[in-house]
Amino acid sequence: MLYLVLLLIPVAEIAVFIQVGSRLGVGMTLLLVLASAVFGIWLVRAQGFATATRVQAMIARGESPALSMLEGLALLAAGVLLLIPGFLTDVAAFVLLIPPLRRLIIQAYLRHARLEGTIIHQYSGTDESARTPLEGESRRED
Repeated sequence: MLYLVLLLIPVAEIAVFIQVGSRLGVGMTLLLVLASAVFGIWLVRAQGFATATRVQAMIARGESPALSMLEGLALLAAGVLLLIPGFLTDVAAFVLLIPPLRRLIIQAYLRHARLEGTIIHQYSGTDESARTPLEGESRRED
């Protein structure tokens, strides 16, 4: 299945390049791809720094940064997709750059991987007493 996807993505990108190039011209098509890459990388960088800061703050508070770290991986994937020339990969990258969509994709992945449990509940903003430990025993000291 992975081989089929790796074969179909470049073929689809070429087809889209041909369609866009025939309508806008080669120069405008190349400018559009370059502009989307530059703007996208700028967004990835800004959101990446924000995510890294959020992870550090969560660690400092003693919270699990699991979902924020997955968001960082999604941003890394968006950056890689933006570096691949093409419109389809740019669309996929920009979907990952929209925070609510990115979280939905991560939660769907976690549900698929059967890892939803405490990670999503911790991320959803529930109060401290409603959280369950990730592993082992715990006790509350007030």
